[in-house]
Amino acid sequence: MAGGSVALEFTPDVEALTAPVWEKVRTRVTPIEWRVHAPLIAEINRLKREKNAVILAHNYMTPEIFHGVGDFVGDSLGLAREAAKTSARIIVQAGVQFMAETSKVLCPDKTVLIPDLRAGCSLAATERDWNVR
Repeated sequence: MAGGSVALEFTPDVEALTAPVWEKVRTRVTPIEWRVHAPLIAEINRLKREKNAVILAHNYMTPEIFHGVGDFVGDSLGLAREAAKTSARIIVQAGVQFMAETSKVLCPDKTVLIPDLRAGCSLAATERDWNVR
């Protein structure tokens, strides 16, 4: 583990840790893909515990994110409600930018992270066209 990097290998320990997730995604993720995803899922879940973080995963996330690391899953409104209730110090919003902004408004004292600023959805794409008064 040079330079602080973590070796992410598909080991028997990783396989055992992620077995419940594999059962949920086995019809949507190939076994070859799983050997790449499982170590990442195990490491993300370890880091969540270490950092006192939760992941809010929107319905359109990929199966390995939705089932593997999402602590709360659902639509934008449901995730906003979960953000407001969580005692976690860090909220990771696996969704679009307006969802992370909503979490931050509801939880100004927490750190809110968004993994991909380029994530999009039809609602976010039309938001700029709204004429709300």
